[in-house]
Order: sequence, then structure tokens, then C-alpha cells
Amino acid sequence: MGSPCRMKHKVLESPLGKIEISGCDAGVHRIRLLEKIFPRPGSRQGSVEASFPREGLQGPKEVTAELDKCAAWLEAYFCAPETVEGLPLPAFHHPFFQQDSFRRRVLYKLMTAVKAGDTVSYGQLAALAGNSRAARAVGGVMRHNPVPILIPCHRVICSSGKTGHYTGGAGASAKEWLLAHERRLKGEGAR
Repeated sequence: MGSPCRMKHKVLESPLGKIEISGCDAGVHRIRLLEKIFPRPGSRQGSVEASFPREGLQGPKEVTAELDKCAAWLEAYFCAPETVEGLPLPAFHHPFFQQDSFRRRVLYKLMTAVKAGDTVSYGQLAALAGNSRAARAVGGVMRHNPVPILIPCHRVICSSGKTGHYTGGAGASAKEWLLAHERRLKGEGAR
């Protein structure tokens, strides 16, 4: 899938290991988890800050405005998640977002309808996107989500309540960590 875009990249440190953001002047194309160094699912490690560099996310300075916006959003998600809702999302420029399709509807519905700390089953998300019989297709969309975390495919679980797989080969540990991070914050916000 070639792109006429002039791609730029930024690598960030996070509690989940290194994250690479790639994109062009028009927007973010992809977020990839490069290192799979995740806290154990049951481990709280005291707090998120304990596993996150004090100076925040690190990466090269010469990037596009959209990559900087994405990096700022990710830093807020990991370090000050209560501020994420007020931050603008970067523009997305991956080919998935360039034309109307079931895949695009699923990704946008997930991003807008399923809030931090909540989960939805593949079947429920299929119904929200307009095709209640497309649970397997939703699984394929989640598997190929180009911008995980921003479009929170980690919030999609099996109808049995099991966590299931996570995008990009990151594994269930990353998904469980992200869900626990959001649930802890949701619980703190309810106090």
C-alpha cells in the first residue's frame, strides 16, 4: 500500500515501551508499538508515573504539526489522562480514513461512542456501526486499526467478557494494561 505522502516518524517512550508515530503533513498514518515491554496484567506498579519517564515522551523535534499533536495526546493519555477529552485529536491520513466504508464507520463509532474505562463487544460495536451480524468483520477492523490507543481498539472485548487479542501483535498484556489504566482513572473520577 504505497503512499504519495512524504512520511515522517517520531518514536516515543511510554509505559508500554517504544511507540512509533508516522504520518505526513496531512495527518497521522500509523501508530505502532515497537517494543513489547508491558507491565504484568495484575501489576499496578504503584502508579502510571512510576513506569513513565518524568520528562515525558521523547522523540525527534523535526516533525509535522499533526505528529506533534498526536504525541501531545499520547503524553496526556499516559501522564494526565483527565486532560485528554479537552485535547484535539490529530488529523488521520491513513487510506482507511480517505473513503467511506464499513471499516471507517466502525473506527469512528468506536472512537466516539465507547468512553475511557468502558468496553464493548465485537457484536455490540458491529450493531453500533449499522450491521449487527458483522462481529467477525469488526474483529478484522480491530486487528488492522492503524492508530491504536487514539482509536481505542483495546476497549473491544469478546462477548464472553474475555479480553481477547490486541492489535499489532502487542498481545493481551498491553490490552489489559490499557483497560486497567482507564478503569483506575474512571474509578478515581467517580470519587
